[in-house]
Amino acid sequence: MKPEFATEESMRAYYAQRAPEYEAVYHKPERQATLRRMEAWLPPLFAGRRVLEVACGTGWWTPHAAQQASAWLATDLNEETMAVARAKPQKPGCVQFARADAYTLAEVQGQVFDAAFIACWWSHIPLARLDAWLATLHCALQPGAFVLHVDNAFVQTSSSPITRRDDEGNTYQTRSLSDGSTHEVLKNFPTAAEAIARLGQRARDARWHDFTHYWALSYTLT
Repeated sequence: MKPEFATEESMRAYYAQRAPEYEAVYHKPERQATLRRMEAWLPPLFAGRRVLEVACGTGWWTPHAAQQASAWLATDLNEETMAVARAKPQKPGCVQFARADAYTLAEVQGQVFDAAFIACWWSHIPLARLDAWLATLHCALQPGAFVLHVDNAFVQTSSSPITRRDDEGNTYQTRSLSDGSTHEVLKNFPTAAEAIARLGQRARDARWHDFTHYWALSYTLT
């Protein structure tokens, strides 16, 4: 059966349903060398910082990135994915979890963060909402905050094929779960120039990092 077009609600339901099997993607043999490099690269970037993690999902990245942070708040909208994240060993006294809507971040307003970590969320944001979301993220952070986005690069031999492109330029994949169900998922793959151009006037020292199967974009906020 052909899946229905992706919506915000269908995407949320898909990731809740996928939670028990989500991390199989991190066991693909061709990605192992890249992942080991990234695991070693991440911790010093957040040393001594109070970090907001947005859309943590099952929290695969959290134990790696939070190793040297002073405080880390991992947030997600889905309790199903966060249950997987909460079960992972974390740095004692550092990592906490909270439910929050990534689009509004209303639940974390008033808290103090001097860094943000966002993994595999940029690619799921419709292009028409990306600028507003980045502005919301930046408003949640202190001046001088360090920001790091990590996401999937499209590698034809490892990524799911692009099955649709809409009139706004968003791209989509059709994915299957172990129960046999199929789901259309919004998945955008920006170039370095496209991503950096979106950051807005507060972003300084933007750097694009190519990890073959993943990309990362770091910058600081004025």
